[in-house]
Amino acid sequence: MTELHIGIAAIVCMLAGIYFGMHIGIALIATSFVSVWLIKSPEVAARFVAASANDAIRDYLFGVIPLFVLMGMLVSVSGVGRDTFDVFQWLMRRIRGGLGLATVAANAVFAAITGISIASASVFTKVAVPEMIRHGYTPRFSVGVVAGSSVLGMLIPPSLLMIIYGVLAEESIGRMFIAGIIPGALLALGFCVLIVGMAWLVPHKVGTPEALAGMGAGIEETPLTAAIKFVPILLLITLVLGGLYAGFFTPTEAGAVGAAGALVIALVRGRLTWRKLWQVLVETGFVSVSVLFLIIAAMLYSRMLALTGMPSAVTEGITHMGLGPWGFLFMYVLIVIALGCIIDSVSIMLIMLPIVLPIARAFGMDVVWFGVITVVAVEIGLLTPPFGVSVYTVKSALNDPRITVRDIFAGSFPFVLMMVVVLFILAAFPGLSTWLAYL
Repeated sequence: MTELHIGIAAIVCMLAGIYFGMHIGIALIATSFVSVWLIKSPEVAARFVAASANDAIRDYLFGVIPLFVLMGMLVSVSGVGRDTFDVFQWLMRRIRGGLGLATVAANAVFAAITGISIASASVFTKVAVPEMIRHGYTPRFSVGVVAGSSVLGMLIPPSLLMIIYGVLAEESIGRMFIAGIIPGALLALGFCVLIVGMAWLVPHKVGTPEALAGMGAGIEETPLTAAIKFVPILLLITLVLGGLYAGFFTPTEAGAVGAAGALVIALVRGRLTWRKLWQVLVETGFVSVSVLFLIIAAMLYSRMLALTGMPSAVTEGITHMGLGPWGFLFMYVLIVIALGCIIDSVSIMLIMLPIVLPIARAFGMDVVWFGVITVVAVEIGLLTPPFGVSVYTVKSALNDPRITVRDIFAGSFPFVLMMVVVLFILAAFPGLSTWLAYL
């Protein structure tokens, strides 16, 4: 077998392992180790694994992962999600579809201080879905709004997927964060347009006139109480993203400042007991270790592919096929969306990026723009059957036997279509992703 054949066999074996239930990190490490063993020797393979593990996460930059995860966990327990929804519900109480709009807006704000879609889906399922159903929204539409808008957490900074992409592409994480601001806002706007459109086209799904008329009656909110609830959130967003954008903080420092700010908010609100603090720290550890382990595995996998010559061979093959940059991008997005139906977002990026990034660079594509396209395409997989992590998170948090997984997938489908539209817009106008990043 040639080195290229070993590389192809490694990818096939790795995908087979994942399909039959092997953990993605173990599959990447095992196939990479065996491939290097076959190409070189067992001793070289052992040193290869050790060197990759050491090089992968020794930089202090990787402190950004546990710090932003900690910030997100603290924000979740402090009741910020509930307060954010209350504020936007009050602001949009006179608009038909206002509760849906409030859910999207609250999810966008929540995403700017957590970066984890699962957290958004869990929080707003409990907060927003009962309110929407109570005001005449159909259950399918209600859960669809929450599941659809929860994906904003993976695009609006700080985003865990942006961090992973920045590491794999060796691109500035701060720049990736900033690049996600306009696309994230565009996607949130697209969701709002979709909800307003559905309120006019299929009004029976988006609340009854009687419920809409009485919506403001149950909201005991004033400008002062709304400001008291929203100002701490706004200050935290300004502190983290403003500090990053102005260059006051590195991404790691921004994560530390954000975590400290979230801790202060949780303490001031009296929501953080010793028991909850311990749970937050343990969950932060679990998430951080999982992500860092995957990064180590991805680094080993990437180096193994480079050793086999796979990326250069694929680049040459794509070039000879005459697809061109747009044909390559179209095929790549289709493959990512298809993979999203069977495996999770992080796994898709770990498998695909070591292969496609050299091709994107060979075509002269901007790596930051390509990252935004990748994250949006990967996000679509959060809502597509049969995998759909956000859908299953909503189902788990809702715990209502009357609303099935099928209902949530069906309710999310219009949001999937809107994400596809936004993806085309971002592909056609790269400046939407790169303008702020290169200022």
